[in-house]
Formats: sequence, structure tokens, C-alpha cells
Amino acid sequence: MDTVANDIADALEVNSSPERIPLSPLRKAIAARMTEAKQSIPHFRVVADIEMDELLRLRRKMNAQSAESKVSVNDFIVKACALALGEWPAINSHFCDNEIVQFAQADVSIVVSIDGGLTIPVLRKAETKTVQEIARELASLASRAARGQLKMSEISGGSFTISNMGMYGVDQFDAIINPPQVAILAAARAKKKVIVVDNEAVIRTVMRVTLSVDHRAVDGAIGAGFLTSLSAYLEHPESLLSEL
Repeated sequence: MDTVANDIADALEVNSSPERIPLSPLRKAIAARMTEAKQSIPHFRVVADIEMDELLRLRRKMNAQSAESKVSVNDFIVKACALALGEWPAINSHFCDNEIVQFAQADVSIVVSIDGGLTIPVLRKAETKTVQEIARELASLASRAARGQLKMSEISGGSFTISNMGMYGVDQFDAIINPPQVAILAAARAKKKVIVVDNEAVIRTVMRVTLSVDHRAVDGAIGAGFLTSLSAYLEHPESLLSEL
């Protein structure tokens, strides 16, 4: 009997009435895919703290002006990632056997929590959409995901993934790459921090992001460059509003 089996047997002896929950088909699929990704992809991670005060002010202004078309922080993150992917196409790629496939358009996968697991709908050509268009399309995708109404074409073929757990109060986390993609961004909550600006202690709203990258396809300097571009877009959010 192996160690895991021994541990289970010991636990059953001291916990007389455990609940046994069979794995659903969705949970089995997630378990198999994440195990494969974690075992086969040599992950490395790059972390950055991004000041979000200007973006939050802009978001409040936009939402005050339009009661029907609300935008979220995540909508800005998607747009910023899409533009940064255009500057760093090595991140916007698939690793396939003996070749790397780079994509011209940013088809951004968004991790969505649903009953019993996760799904990853894809926002196509995110770089061509306004923040408001991204907000409307993501809201539709998330709503249909919750009802199990997404088509296979809407959850496959993404070129890059974003996992945002900021709404759960998470300060930092790592995400597992979604193969055959070569990178995934983990976004945590934006919170007040004391930082030093021009030798003065000031309070800023800061969001920590972690980029997990496949080292078979991408090296550290490229990962760092992508986060530098992402930070620039989010810290100067007017650059994300093509309509202005």
C-alpha cells in the first residue's frame, strides 16, 4: 500500500463518517489537464506591483457617465493584456512539439468559476475592442458559462489566459499555464499600500500580478518586458481608450 493509500486509511479510522464525493466529468477533466500542465511545462514566474489609482478614477468616471454600460477592473486588464501581447508576440503563442506558433491577434481566455469547476471562454481579437465592448462581451460569456451554454468554439483556441481572483480578496497567487499556451496572468486584488515616491512615503492602490511562463518557449527578459508594458498601460489607462 502506497503512502497516499496509507494516509486515506488512517484518516478513515479517526474520521468515521466522511462524505465521499465522486469526481464529476468536469472535475476529472480539470484534474487531468492541470496535472499534465504542471508535470510537463517548466514554469517560471515574474511578479509586478502595478499602481491602479488612475485606472480606478477613470473607471468611476466612466461608470458615472453610463448607467447601462458598466466596466470592471478586469475589462481594463483584458484590454491592457491584449495591447501588451501585440508588443510581445512571443507571449501570445502556443508551444507545439517542435515549433512555436505565434499569433497576430490576441484571443484572450478568461478563467470563469462555475458550479463544480472552471471554464475558460475566449474573447476574440481583444486588441480591436474598446473597454466597453470587452465588458459587454465578457458579461455575456460569463452569463452563458454559468448556464452551461457556451459552444466549444467559445472555449477553445485562446492564445493567452487571465485568471483574476481580486474579487475574492487575494493578495497574490500563481496560476498554472493552460496548454498549449505559453503564459497565464494571475491578477490579485488592488489594495492600499505605503510606497516610496521621490523619497517620500505615499499611499497608493496597488495590484500585484504574477505572470507564469513556459520556459521552453519564453525567457525571463521577455516575460519581464511584457509586465513592463502591461504596467504602463494600466498605470496610464487613458491609453486604453481608443475612443477618446
